[in-house]
Amino acid sequence: MVSEAARKAWWQRLQTWQDQPRPQPEESIALRILVQILVAIGILATDVAAGTQTSWWAIPLSFGGAYWSWRQRRRRNLGAQLAIAAGMLVALAVFFRSLLGNLGDTRLVLAELLIHLQVLHCFDLPRRKDLGYSMLIGLILMGVAGTLSQTMLFAPVLVAFVGVALPMLVLDYRSRLGLEPGDRDWRTLTGLIRPGQMARLFGVVAVLGLVVFALLPRFPGYQLRQFPVTAPPNLMDQMFDNRDQSASIRNPGYGQDGQALGGTSGAGRGQTDNTFYYGFSSTIDQTLQGQLVPTLVMRVRSQSPGFWRVLGFDRYTGRGWEISRNDDTQSLVRPDWSYRFVIPPEPTRAQIEEVVQSYTVLSALPNLIPTLAQPTELFFPTRGIAIDKEGSIRSPRILDEGLTYSVISQVAYRDRTRLRQARRTYPPFIWNYYLDVPAALRPKLQQRAQELLAKAPNARNDAYEQALFLAQALKQTYTVQPDLPPPAAGEDLVDRFLFQYQGGYPDHFPTTLTLMLRSLGIPARVAAGFAPGRFNPFTGLYEVYNTDAHLITEVYFPGYGWYSFDPIPGHPLIPPSIEKNETFSTLEKLWAWVAGWLPTPLRNWLDGVISGVLGGLLALVGRLLGLLTEGWTGILAAIALALVVGGALWLGWLGWHNWQRRRRLARLAPIAALYQEVRDWLAEDCPAYPWQTPLEYVAAYEQWLAQQGGGPGAGDRLALLAAVAGAYSDWRYGDRPADVAALREQWQRVRRRDRPRLLGAAAR
Repeated sequence: MVSEAARKAWWQRLQTWQDQPRPQPEESIALRILVQILVAIGILATDVAAGTQTSWWAIPLSFGGAYWSWRQRRRRNLGAQLAIAAGMLVALAVFFRSLLGNLGDTRLVLAELLIHLQVLHCFDLPRRKDLGYSMLIGLILMGVAGTLSQTMLFAPVLVAFVGVALPMLVLDYRSRLGLEPGDRDWRTLTGLIRPGQMARLFGVVAVLGLVVFALLPRFPGYQLRQFPVTAPPNLMDQMFDNRDQSASIRNPGYGQDGQALGGTSGAGRGQTDNTFYYGFSSTIDQTLQGQLVPTLVMRVRSQSPGFWRVLGFDRYTGRGWEISRNDDTQSLVRPDWSYRFVIPPEPTRAQIEEVVQSYTVLSALPNLIPTLAQPTELFFPTRGIAIDKEGSIRSPRILDEGLTYSVISQVAYRDRTRLRQARRTYPPFIWNYYLDVPAALRPKLQQRAQELLAKAPNARNDAYEQALFLAQALKQTYTVQPDLPPPAAGEDLVDRFLFQYQGGYPDHFPTTLTLMLRSLGIPARVAAGFAPGRFNPFTGLYEVYNTDAHLITEVYFPGYGWYSFDPIPGHPLIPPSIEKNETFSTLEKLWAWVAGWLPTPLRNWLDGVISGVLGGLLALVGRLLGLLTEGWTGILAAIALALVVGGALWLGWLGWHNWQRRRRLARLAPIAALYQEVRDWLAEDCPAYPWQTPLEYVAAYEQWLAQQGGGPGAGDRLALLAAVAGAYSDWRYGDRPADVAALREQWQRVRRRDRPRLLGAAAR
């Protein structure tokens, strides 16, 4: 039983709560509407970026709740608040349920929780502070959408968000100052939010945003490591049924059931499939004809570009390649509580760099997982994966559209000096698989390779320089020939390439280079994968098409591992990889993208200007650093030079600022310009605020003089300010002309008499 004292205490607390003053509601209708539009744009952006359909119910409910809260803004709404609290508990339960089912990528789950809370919050928006919560939720939703977005569809949504946010911030600032809303009349509202000013401000914000985006340094050590994982239902938690399944490669282009047909036939007799690259199979026939129809297959977010490697081949068949140890795979199983697979790395003495990549599959791919070379960690939704002897990673199922996975690779730097010094002694597993050449072809290949090397201006004795020169020689000596006749029975592909047709298909170049290197005793193999693709500087993603798939040659260097070479004409000789300094890589890629649209003469001129400016700055910095190494004399000279440069920059800034001020005053009426000049001059003593009227500033300055005890010339300055402010007010509000010449003469007299005071203040 509850005692009488407890009941009285509870009743007294309830009465105290009811007697408290009600929160002051926000009266600005325009501010409420703009806040709701802002939140609606954030919800829509999440749908656009993630492909969800939350906006069709969340946006109408938000506006409905905002209208209801406006109508009920002067009531306590105790029942509604209890219902909102119950709804928040339900939203929290839904959040935890969704979280357990999406541990691989929680961004969208958190965004959905915010949307649910915002819909409930819309039914209780009495105060400006509560509107601030909605603004923050809209901003967070835009941030989440920005991390999820992979297309330019996010750009117009972002533009709309900024366009709404600017006038909303103006009205919010007025509300913070306690000013009347003044938005019940459309004319009054357009006076508060001037479209011309908003347009100019929007332009400034957009330009500054793009500049900051381009110039923002990308320091690898400070990059966030995100490992998103999402999967269609057929991939989640899948395992290999048996060992035979783990050895099979499923390429949809080789049969309706996805089973590889050995590469001897494609979509038709002698033809490859026009969607799926023929090279993703355990056996490939390079004599097949056909052309791929460009299809976007992946988007990749990576700290560095590279060759997205899929699989490797070791045995040459005369018509193509095959994986000799296709059935020899190592199975890995991840724990139930994590999507992380740990892949044992190959030992290397080379300097390595950790590179994080996230792949989103947009069109079905074989059950081969593209990665950068030397993956050490894979975040993938299946329960198991398999790794073959060539470093290829296999999934239990085909990689379907909608899959997102992440990879951490230990990418080795290409140190030319060290690779040239690598020894030429190889372990047995290298001799047994990566030096095999058909016996009838070896002498001809060796002789042709030596003929090409003899054309080098300097002797090429080490394996690295020989591989580099032969790759370049193939590019320059042989040509791509898309229309070759079918080979006769027993005719060798490389023999036709070198000695009969003087070229072949693009993928014939890596095959020829690989066998040439093997004939010289240099271990090599071919690998299939994707070129980096087209970099989108606005999304930060590499857009990879099926036409980016091709073969490359990989050469083994003892102690350092496999390094790739690309002899295909039109391709970089060394596939893109990590560089020593990619701090401003986004700026470089953005300029490359912009330059691609410019005429060649203009692009060359701009390249020269930018190179000259950057070269001058680098030379200046280099000179300063050089002086610092010349003892005390150099240090003093460097300090003096730095002071001179800094002083010149400061004087230039002051001159530009004064020019801008004179230009602004020239556009004003004479009395308005004089009032602004006098006010700026006196503001060095008593600060002037934008919201003060001329007469209010006169009163403030008089009060400041009284606090300071007057002083020499105080009365003259006050009289000048009062005269100029009064004349300005009469002109501005009474349409009475002002004797600007007399007032300016009075100002000059006051300034001459006041000069000793200013000099004394400066000396102090």
